[in-house]
Amino acid sequence: MLWFKPWKHAEEPIKPPEEKPEPTEAVAVPQLSAWLADWEWETGLADLKVMKEGLTSLQLFASYFGAADQLHFTEEFEEALPELLKLYAPAELQSLYLTIVNDQFQENGAAIQKSPELISRLMATSESRSKHVEELVAAVDRLGFGGMEIDYEQIPEADWEKVLLFYSELYERLQAKGKVLRIVLEPRVKIEELKLPEGPEYVMMAYNLYGYHSGPGPKADHAFIAGLANRMEHLPGKPAIAFSVGGFDWDENAKVKALTEKQAALLLKQTDAELKRDDASGSVYFDYTAKDGAKHQVWYADEETLKQWIDTAQQAGYSKVAIWRLGELEEASLNNLKSYVMRE
Repeated sequence: MLWFKPWKHAEEPIKPPEEKPEPTEAVAVPQLSAWLADWEWETGLADLKVMKEGLTSLQLFASYFGAADQLHFTEEFEEALPELLKLYAPAELQSLYLTIVNDQFQENGAAIQKSPELISRLMATSESRSKHVEELVAAVDRLGFGGMEIDYEQIPEADWEKVLLFYSELYERLQAKGKVLRIVLEPRVKIEELKLPEGPEYVMMAYNLYGYHSGPGPKADHAFIAGLANRMEHLPGKPAIAFSVGGFDWDENAKVKALTEKQAALLLKQTDAELKRDDASGSVYFDYTAKDGAKHQVWYADEETLKQWIDTAQQAGYSKVAIWRLGELEEASLNNLKSYVMRE
């Protein structure tokens, strides 16, 4: 018997997926992008080698900020870059984007994740914005990449007007150099009210429905995805929708641990638990008791989950998909994602 309060849709044992209706309207040509994070670059690179040919672009999640508000590249990124570039011919560098994140490292080595105060300082004046834009452009120029991605989260409401100016200024500078600007948006962003500039590519995060902040459940479900897709009509151009792989392990003491797909699958095998699939999300889940007697529940995405999420997005008219992130995906998931751009 489950010790968690059962999630209202999490009752059915795992079973073959039902056929879903075809979209009633034609959708755009499928495009797939993925992130490679500096702290898991070796396993990420292993996945990349399998599915590189299926990617339209690869986003390198690798640039943060130092204590003086300057761009900061980690040692892991410096180690990963030469190995990554072995997979890409010079002409293919156009498909590589540098992702900038508003995490900030302090002088003592501690990190502030998604710092709102950093955003406020960078956007404070036209001079501070211009300085920031020039540093960003110089960085992507140095690397020779084809684009840059801005993943600034927890943006203070009072700063949005200046952030929109920043997006426009950065887009113009990059466009003049033949480079692409891509902007990641959180579901909490009030896209219905903001006049986001035309030109940049936009990506909506369709995850974090359940996670560190909650009890057990899927990272996304079909209703959540469909709702975001409906809101995305307010975004300029042809935006992408991002899904998160892997999952989480919750114990009865409210401790939460992130798991890759391979880690979750191994834990399932080790505990000999019963795997079930949730109809409302396509996610799989199972319960087990640890050696210390604590009860656990695990939710994660497998290849069928990803297929269902992508199908839900396609039915809503969105065929540009981004995957957070490469690293320890099962072979079936990698092959399924790789084949996405070739589906009829």
